[in-house]
Amino acid sequence: MFLGEYSHTIDDKGRLTIPARFRGELAAGLVVTRGFDQNLVVYPITEWEKLAADIMSRPVSDTSVREFRRRVFSGAIDLEPDRQGRILLPPYLREFAAIQNEVTLVGMYNYIELWQADSWSAVRQDFEASENGDRWANLGF
Repeated sequence: MFLGEYSHTIDDKGRLTIPARFRGELAAGLVVTRGFDQNLVVYPITEWEKLAADIMSRPVSDTSVREFRRRVFSGAIDLEPDRQGRILLPPYLREFAAIQNEVTLVGMYNYIELWQADSWSAVRQDFEASENGDRWANLGF
């Protein structure tokens, strides 16, 4: 399970070191793709396979399903961390998320979000604002 926030830097070659705490679940492989905000999403291979199966079970005749497939699969890349726990993020994904060198990795239980550090700071400020309690009241938690 992935929990917490971790700040890391991307090196000149585009490599990101995965926090040691997350490496065990990613050792068998992972998939990185575009997130739904200006971020990237990292799925352990087992979670990716569940998501992919769910997406593929939807009717291709539905325009929204085809668009969703394009968004998720066209940006995806499968990776394996190297011996130092690093992954190479391709330029097109870094560009999508405006990631330059400071990255925040955010544990989301069964996947990880990667954010450009300043973007994550703004998102975090928004959800930490006191008025959000009312916004989330109808979620049923």
